[in-house]
Amino acid sequence: MRFDKDLLELIKEKARAQKRSLNNYIEYLLYREVGDIPNEETKKAIHEAENNVNLTEIDNLDDYFKKLLEES
Repeated sequence: MRFDKDLLELIKEKARAQKRSLNNYIEYLLYREVGDIPNEETKKAIHEAENNVNLTEIDNLDDYFKKLLEES
């Protein structure tokens, strides 16, 4: 990858200020920008939750947990 010289110096300064390596700081920035993009399975789960698809109504959380433990 190639960076503008002035931009690279700014990135190095920010990395030093956070006590990070240059590589680690660039990875941190990239993950912050694109790392939270949900994968297909998560997108499907979000869609199901928003549209009340295949949801289980839970009246008593303790009973629900007990049932889950019994099934495993």
